[in-house]
Order: sequence, then structure tokens, then C-alpha cells
Amino acid sequence: METTTKTSPSSSRATAQRAPSRFLMVCLGNICRSPLAEGILQEKARTAGLDWTIDSAGTNGYHIGEAPHHLSQKVARHHGIDISRQRSRRFTAADFQHFDKIYAMAGDVIDDMRRIAGHHFDPSKVELLMNEVHPGKDEDVPDPWYGPEPGYHEVYDMIDTAADHIIAKYNEQK
Repeated sequence: METTTKTSPSSSRATAQRAPSRFLMVCLGNICRSPLAEGILQEKARTAGLDWTIDSAGTNGYHIGEAPHHLSQKVARHHGIDISRQRSRRFTAADFQHFDKIYAMAGDVIDDMRRIAGHHFDPSKVELLMNEVHPGKDEDVPDPWYGPEPGYHEVYDMIDTAADHIIAKYNEQK
């Protein structure tokens, strides 16, 4: 049985040559999930001695320039991570040129990324974050925006686990 992949020959060669070191975490507003993902992965990369660039963005422009949601900041602080200096920005097509790996927090975010990027969309660079924990399950990280604080703790735990998998996966490829 023949299988196909979404990677192009040139991107496969690039991946074989070096592990990704520039990561982008993307959610809807860049206010709850992706700022947590940025902060968590930055801290884990720093602790592992990895010289990675990690950023976050949102697919809508509702919160451009704003700090992360106060509950995202509170939960991050609870775990010793300060995300208060982050500022929301909008995902752009140019992000495909600047980042090696782009993690979406949910399937609808990938749809938005595809729409925003147009012909610049590179599916070989995009993955749902939770597929690092449960490959092929296509699970979303739930958006805690409308809920109480416990939802932010749940999201933190999910992202923390995924970040551990990312560190393990790409740290051994370096």
C-alpha cells in the first residue's frame, strides 16, 4: 500500500539536515492558550539548554498589543513562568518564512491560518499541538476564555505535557 506525505522533497531535506529551532504557537486571539504555550516552551527550552526562538500569535486581530489574559498570567506565575511582557500579535503569511514549526491550538485555528497565508501556507510546518502527545488524534486545546480559572489550569497541564514531548523529540534530533 502506497502512502503519501504532505512534505515536499525540499522541506524533507531541510528537516533531515537540522531539527527545528524556531517555533510559533498559534491560537485564536493570542491572549490565553498561545501565550501560555510560548512561555512554557521557552522555559523548558531554556532549562534544556536549547537555543530556540519561540513566539506566539493569534489568527484574529481583536487583542493586538494586549498582554495575556490575567488568568493565563496567574496560572503561568503559579508555575514560575512570567508571561506578563508578552503582547498579542496577529498571525501573518510571513510567519511561514520565519518559523520552522508552527503549532496550532485547535483545528479551526489551522483553517484560519490557511486562509490568512493563502499560497504561502506550508502544511509540512503545521501541526496541532496535542498531536505531539496523542499522534493523529487531532485533539484541540480547549479555549478557556469564557470559563473560570480551573479551565486555565487544565489548559496549562495539556500544554505542559505537549511541551515536554516537543523538547524530547527535537532535543534528541540536534
